[in-house]
Amino acid sequence: MVAQGVTIAIARGYSTSCPVVALGEWLDAAGIEAGKVFRPVNKAGTVSVRRLTDRSVANIVKVYAGAAGLDEKQFSGHSPRRGFLTSAAAAVKSIFRIRDVSRHKSIETMSGYVQEAELFKDHAGAGLL
Repeated sequence: MVAQGVTIAIARGYSTSCPVVALGEWLDAAGIEAGKVFRPVNKAGTVSVRRLTDRSVANIVKVYAGAAGLDEKQFSGHSPRRGFLTSAAAAVKSIFRIRDVSRHKSIETMSGYVQEAELFKDHAGAGLL
């Protein structure tokens, strides 16, 4: 199987946390003009041509979760993707537009995230107690 690159639109964010700006800064700092976007950096600061492994992504997520005062055991490399899917569904974004970003092959696979986001919406018990 040969890896193929894809183009994914990235929405602009607030000036202090804009993913488009952050990505541009990373690509400039790493000197990346083509190829893998997310790459390991060694202790000397040299950026590899290889991609980050799934284990590396998990370790990075856990380190930053811990630095934010969260229990890193509750996080994995999948956490950012899961958080995006759940947040987008909670914000009532189109499931088809969400899939454009997540690249899920089927809507059924995504349904769990959407259901999780909707658990407390219009809850039958709201306002009864």
